Amino acid sequence: MTQTPWLHIVGIGEDGMEGLTPATRAVVEAAEVIIGGDRHHTLSDGVQAERVAWPSPFDALIDTLKSYQGKRVVVLATGDPLWFSVGARIGRGLPAGEITYHPQLSAFQLASARMGWSMADLETLTVHGRPVEQMIAFIQPDARLLILTTGSETPGQIARFLTERGFGRSTMTVFANMGGKDESRFDGTAEGWRHDVPPFNTLAVECIAAPDAALQPRVPGLPDELFQHDGTMTKREVRALTVAKLMPMRGALLWDIGTGCGSVAVEWMRAARYSRAIGIEPRADRRAMAAANALALGVPRLEIVDGMVPAALAGLEAPDAVFIGGGLSEETYAAAWSALKPLGRLVANAVTLESQAVLLDLYKRHGGELIQLGISRADDLGPRTGWRPAMPVMQWSLIKR
Repeated sequence: MTQTPWLHIVGIGEDGMEGLTPATRAVVEAAEVIIGGDRHHTLSDGVQAERVAWPSPFDALIDTLKSYQGKRVVVLATGDPLWFSVGARIGRGLPAGEITYHPQLSAFQLASARMGWSMADLETLTVHGRPVEQMIAFIQPDARLLILTTGSETPGQIARFLTERGFGRSTMTVFANMGGKDESRFDGTAEGWRHDVPPFNTLAVECIAAPDAALQPRVPGLPDELFQHDGTMTKREVRALTVAKLMPMRGALLWDIGTGCGSVAVEWMRAARYSRAIGIEPRADRRAMAAANALALGVPRLEIVDGMVPAALAGLEAPDAVFIGGGLSEETYAAAWSALKPLGRLVANAVTLESQAVLLDLYKRHGGELIQLGISRADDLGPRTGWRPAMPVMQWSLIKR
């Protein structure tokens, strides 16, 4: 049986009702209930309908909407309801057949048009209601960023992030109230940013690197010195190979068992958009380092769990990948493998002979791939130069099929 859409999610711009197509305007004017924020109600002033504010807490939105089923309901959102907006959240909570979407030009489209930038050649980000630090992972030479902000203070925070990383010459443009009669524009550089801007704004950044700028690509293998650590960590070259075997993918979840300073989890989250990670670590000092590294390197949503494995794994969301860097045992493997989703990847590294013996036994019984990684670095040997080897790492990996 085909469902009849009873809920309309309408994107509205700063030009209000006048900016809507005739068909969409008719939908709003016919509504019995209109749900939205204060801005949205102001922009649609003159339409006679019951007015409902966003619920508090916002997670109650779906239940609020369901309570009006049977009436003509309109939700007003800013711009495109399915682009970093409320429409996506509603779409996850209600059947698709009950919703009709009415998109409007997004802030990204308006800003790119004003900047003359091709949207195919830039990154679109949001820090609206989210940690501002998550944009740090996108600071790259010559990158162009369009960022939905949280408020008037956000451009200044981003200017500081850029300057601290050697990108102070980056150009910044803030567009406020785009598409309305009060639209305004503010231009400057990150190192010289002093503007007071209206709270409803969108930021455009063209990243310009100084000769001494920090190069922090999203490809795994960041320099070890970028991480706070106590000497016990998955080193750069081994980390790059480890994350490659874990195969970061959009929205995927990693369990980083024995996360230490969080280097593998951080690189996993940087490597694929919206990927997530849970780091399990029993030592408080290392959990603190992992949290600090996640913040500094642009993945503030790293979740860190205090506990010993395998007990600490119980109740965690099922992962798409598992890395065992500490706490290796037959019991830990069994718990992780049982929880791992189909096509999930498991990688375990071992340095000590005792841990390597465990890996060898697991490999013989369960298959997969077993390799040994040996890294040597050039170093001074008196007046000459020679190779100084690091301790070899045994790595076991397999895919759940």
